[in-house]
Amino acid sequence: MAGQQAGSSDGDAPAQAPAATGGRAAARRARTRARRRPTSRKKIIAWTAAAAVLLAAGATGAVYLKLTGNIRSFDRAGIAPDRPPAATADANGNKPVNVLLIGSDSRGGGNSDLGGGGDDGARSDTTILLHVYADHKHAVGISIPRDSLVEIPSCLVNGKWTKAQPNTMFNAAFSMGNTDTGNPACTQNTVEHLTGLRVDHTLVVDFAGFSAMTSAVGGVQVCLPNAVYQGDLDPNLGHKGSQLFAKGLQTVSGQQALDYVRVRHGIGDGSDIGRMQRQQAFLAALIKKVKGQGMDPTTLLPLADAATKSVTVDPDLASAEKLLGFGLSMKNIDLHDVKFVTVPWRFEGPRVAWVKPDSDRLWAALKADRTLDGQDASGQQADAPAAGSPAAGPAPGPSSSPSTAVDGAGARVMVYNGTTTRGLTGSAAAKLKDAGFTVAGAANAAEQDHDTTVIQYGAAEATAAQQLARLFPGATLAKSSAGGLNLILGKDFAAAGGASGAGGSAAPVAPGPLPSSIADNARSADDDPCAKLSYNG
Repeated sequence: MAGQQAGSSDGDAPAQAPAATGGRAAARRARTRARRRPTSRKKIIAWTAAAAVLLAAGATGAVYLKLTGNIRSFDRAGIAPDRPPAATADANGNKPVNVLLIGSDSRGGGNSDLGGGGDDGARSDTTILLHVYADHKHAVGISIPRDSLVEIPSCLVNGKWTKAQPNTMFNAAFSMGNTDTGNPACTQNTVEHLTGLRVDHTLVVDFAGFSAMTSAVGGVQVCLPNAVYQGDLDPNLGHKGSQLFAKGLQTVSGQQALDYVRVRHGIGDGSDIGRMQRQQAFLAALIKKVKGQGMDPTTLLPLADAATKSVTVDPDLASAEKLLGFGLSMKNIDLHDVKFVTVPWRFEGPRVAWVKPDSDRLWAALKADRTLDGQDASGQQADAPAAGSPAAGPAPGPSSSPSTAVDGAGARVMVYNGTTTRGLTGSAAAKLKDAGFTVAGAANAAEQDHDTTVIQYGAAEATAAQQLARLFPGATLAKSSAGGLNLILGKDFAAAGGASGAGGSAAPVAPGPLPSSIADNARSADDDPCAKLSYNG
């Protein structure tokens, strides 16, 4: 048709016929703009998406900042300067972590409304040392009875270091200074002094924090062997009162959860030991609930928000990122491999004494990263050939020469002084570290009359034992069914000038098979919630 041209291929309205060259240029510009429109829309969508991501990241950052703002930390000055050595990471950067969990009955804040202590200050109603093994596939929580008669070492109180206090109740450490916040540094010092284990982190949770945490996860399933009444929770009530808990399985949260872990009378033998077993059952159920919901930041953030409002931590853990990071580090631990046990104990009048040498063996096993049933959980290669096998070659003997470079990378060694000569473990440890070995700990051997140095090893440590024997020529190799790698220094090492280093720790017993009573009384996080709810009950 005259005066018109066909519509454009991209669907726009037909352009007017250009009257001149300038008109043709205008038409080209119009067509170019039309072709660019979809691309512009894509850019808008992309920038909108990017902005959404930035806003989400900012919101997450704001949440972390909020959580970090909630966290209180105690003064680093109160941590004893003379501490057990920190664990050394292996070639993959893995190392065990010890976390001290303290439940405080402080009346500070709103805790008095929830049943906080009736006296001034704060006491540690519950103390558990959680050992996360280097393989991050096993963990064990050891309950420490609050009535244990122990030695409390020097602690910082009102700017001054106190004298050590022998034969004192364990929970007195937390009360040192008589403040509403307690003295977590003193409790940490005491645990390190008693166990020879380095406490990497300490967390104190008060009544308000505990109550909020249980509500944040939607309650925890617990079990009662019999009905419990108000008079059981408060013996000073003078009468039975109304029922607090029915017999059997039930879900509790908030104040009711707090009452469950606090009640002592009316169940089993009414002892604090029995109450600790129910506390272990509760923590096992809490871990099971959290893992069942999925251990990721989305599910952990509500729990962290509740916890950080009433938690006090050591200075190195005082951020939401570190707290959540520690929680996520346990995501691959199977429930069956999370154990709870109480320090080997016996009654001593109305108080509790630790049973020796069983308790020392427990601490030594943890230093060597051995599980309660004797497994090596240090994360090392577990398929090394046995000494003397064709694959391993002949076991080294006195003629072995250390001139060739010794490679101890990835091998963890416990060092023991098998003599009465002081300072052997320090120089041996330095020698081991120079060769790439990881020194898991140092102690005096159970017997200190060894003429020659002995290397004890399990089947999985045969190759590492060969390397170790090259570093200590003349040492006797002794295969052990208990596994692990132990170096027991003899008089031959002392005679060769091995006493030039610093003295070792005073832990008296080498790691070996733990008494069956320890493993037999352990609770796994997947155990029947109605089992092992009381001592003798």
